[in-house]
Amino acid sequence: MDDNKYIVFALAKGRLAGQAMELLEKTGITCDEMKDKDTRKLVFVNEELKLKFFLAKATDVPTYVELGAADIGIVGLDTILEENRRVYEVLDLKMGKCRMCVCGPESAGELLKHRERIRVATKYPVIAKDYFFNTKHQTVDIIKLNGSVELGPIVGLSDCIVDIVETGSTLRENGLKVLEEIRDLSARVIVNQVSMRMQNKRITEIIDKMKAEIDQ
Repeated sequence: MDDNKYIVFALAKGRLAGQAMELLEKTGITCDEMKDKDTRKLVFVNEELKLKFFLAKATDVPTYVELGAADIGIVGLDTILEENRRVYEVLDLKMGKCRMCVCGPESAGELLKHRERIRVATKYPVIAKDYFFNTKHQTVDIIKLNGSVELGPIVGLSDCIVDIVETGSTLRENGLKVLEEIRDLSARVIVNQVSMRMQNKRITEIIDKMKAEIDQ
């Protein structure tokens, strides 16, 4: 183990990164460089603690961690499941809570109940396939969309959608509802498999401090 090596964090951009840094600060892990809103920097360093941080698109975080560009990643479980990378998932941060659901108009409920062949629009084809094929044993046609998946049933592209639901207000405004719940989601900490072995002491200390803060 090399105590002079930096531990590198990859954080999903946006609200989650801010929440993650707030939690880390409570454990004594800070990075003043990240507080400069005007900075053009991509990588932020705390020399004293030998830590580096960078912000990445959520879908890229598991890739950075699996391939060793980051030792630790903080990202939503939806992304971890969808990207399906070889990483250790070590901690539920209990933040960014939401649900992955099958949603659609009321009429789609009957199609789901009778396991009819339907079209499902989603940003999460891996999660959708796993749910319908392996859990429900229902044959469906998955349509991958990148934008507002709620449009799918409204314009007749799909019978229903698989998407993240927080409050459900967008669904209600568009005449859709939650028809089936797939699973609860929240932000998680993931670790590179080699890093966990080579930097076990330092990484375990960081994880333990975060866990203690969450459990308070």
